[in-house]
Amino acid sequence: MIAQGPVASQEAIKMIGTNGGGFFNANSAHPFENPTPLTNFIQMLMIFLIPAGLTYTFGRMVGDQRQGWALFAAMSVMFLAGALAVYWAEQAGNPNLAKMGAETTASDMQSGGNMEGKEVRFGIAATSLYATVTTAASCGAVNGMHDSFTALGGLVPLFNMETGEVIFGGTGPDCTACCYSLSWPYSSPG
Repeated sequence: MIAQGPVASQEAIKMIGTNGGGFFNANSAHPFENPTPLTNFIQMLMIFLIPAGLTYTFGRMVGDQRQGWALFAAMSVMFLAGALAVYWAEQAGNPNLAKMGAETTASDMQSGGNMEGKEVRFGIAATSLYATVTTAASCGAVNGMHDSFTALGGLVPLFNMETGEVIFGGTGPDCTACCYSLSWPYSSPG
């Protein structure tokens, strides 16, 4: 028996409304919710759609569009710094595993880095970017398990959540899906 339901209609609400969670317990790591790298990218754009657009609205409301662009630029710089830090940390992998003889470099047989908890279909880059996007905008949707990131790689999403996910903002700290993903598959959003 394969679980099914009205997933597509709920995905748009989940991503644009920054509601997090997911129709299936694996959230956006489930192939019925996020089947391809293209849908993964579209989901990230949907998360940022309203908060990024509101910087333009802010500029129009105060009568100085430059203020809106300045706000957008500041938010973008903070987001990019976090995304690059997560990607670098996850691609470098865990140095303790390398000391114990585990192969953590990229080769023909593996992608290298820290693949634990990552969505294998998307790899380290897309999963790291998704983690930064979802915690920068208070979405709560995940396609990888944040608790399995490296120390620095996990620090950025944690920092984003602890500061109220204000980089691109959203509706407020709605990270219930992130909290559930930390203990998945042992708990279920209810």
